[in-house]
Amino acid sequence: MNAYVLDWLALFGRWIHLVTGIAWIGSSFYFVWLDNHLLKPASATDAERGVGGELWSVHGGGFYHAQKYKLAPPKLPGTLHWFYWEAYSTLLSGLFLLGLLYYGQAAIYLIDPQVAALSPPVAIAIGVAFLIGGWLVYDTLCRTPLSGKPMLLAAIVAALLSTAAWGLCHLFSGRGAFIQFGAMLGTIMVANVFFVIIPGQRRTVKALSEGREPNPLDGQRGKLRSVHNTYFTLPVLFTMISNHYATTFGARWNWLVLIALCAAGALIRAWFVARHFAAHRGGRTPPWTLLAGVLLLLGTAWALRPRPAPDAGANANAAASVSPDTAATVAAPPLSRHDRARQILQTRCVVCHAAKPTFPGFPAPPKGLTLEDDSQIPAKLPLLVLQVENRVMPIGNLTNMTDIERAELLSWFKDGAPR
Repeated sequence: MNAYVLDWLALFGRWIHLVTGIAWIGSSFYFVWLDNHLLKPASATDAERGVGGELWSVHGGGFYHAQKYKLAPPKLPGTLHWFYWEAYSTLLSGLFLLGLLYYGQAAIYLIDPQVAALSPPVAIAIGVAFLIGGWLVYDTLCRTPLSGKPMLLAAIVAALLSTAAWGLCHLFSGRGAFIQFGAMLGTIMVANVFFVIIPGQRRTVKALSEGREPNPLDGQRGKLRSVHNTYFTLPVLFTMISNHYATTFGARWNWLVLIALCAAGALIRAWFVARHFAAHRGGRTPPWTLLAGVLLLLGTAWALRPRPAPDAGANANAAASVSPDTAATVAAPPLSRHDRARQILQTRCVVCHAAKPTFPGFPAPPKGLTLEDDSQIPAKLPLLVLQVENRVMPIGNLTNMTDIERAELLSWFKDGAPR
């Protein structure tokens, strides 16, 4: 596919995914907040009609009065608003992006031969298996008696998700593994809506329209899945933006980073959910989950702090003789450190980071960075060090940069490169 067309398709897909995701998460967060702020109905008449809680709020210059029934209203209202297209649209646009970028260009974004030597068809099959298998395992657990023990169920789900994070990071590139993990979680969230929450609501509406008593189990099951979805939300959002932060997915123990940051997101979300009940505790909310989440974030940041670069200066000329692309230089005069670094950049990096990239699939230089000359290097040194040090560039090591070359380049960068 033409690289220019591919770039615009990715832009449109990402834009749609962002808009629909905001709509879905916004409504989801609102209803979790609403449900947790309900107070006992002030009117005895409302209580007799089956109202279990109510809430007065003010927004945009108007007052709102929301009521929630314990099970369902005595009579089905003429107009009933549903919330599901936001979730479905988010999934469809997300799958479009996953297929377009990570499956359609698996050799670039999904596969890292240094992690696992997978062919694109095998890598794609594994990715799809995680999407489907993740939902099947999760759904099966939720349909067992564990659903009556929510804390135990949550612990088991967390353990299985951690195992999945470990497995993905040992199969795919760090960037691909993080996105695939987020796609698996997002698929579970939408499947909860499609297979459990909405069908249960439809059965309740049908029972009311036929004059029958709705099954309370539908509400209980929907509530359980909705609670899970709200805790999955922040981990999914992290994975969506993770490809911008090579420090995380490029780390040596990137699976632990993924688990830690997802757990931090879930813990911080737990504090916000608990804060919804502050009125029932005299306005106080225990800070422990928030503190645990923040400490996880700080601890991960500390663990990933930059380390001193290895001294590669003594190996500069030796590397020229062992590099496959520069073997012919054995008989040539020794290169200066600058010329050697420039040679590595030209061979390993400029194919993508050029005004007109020659590597297939790149219509423009990533991040707008060109390395054809030294003009952009001084201002971009921190970014260059980060990308090379975490082994995320060259992406998927498509240009076969050797470890010696990487060490030489890092040493040159950290010493200020061209001055």
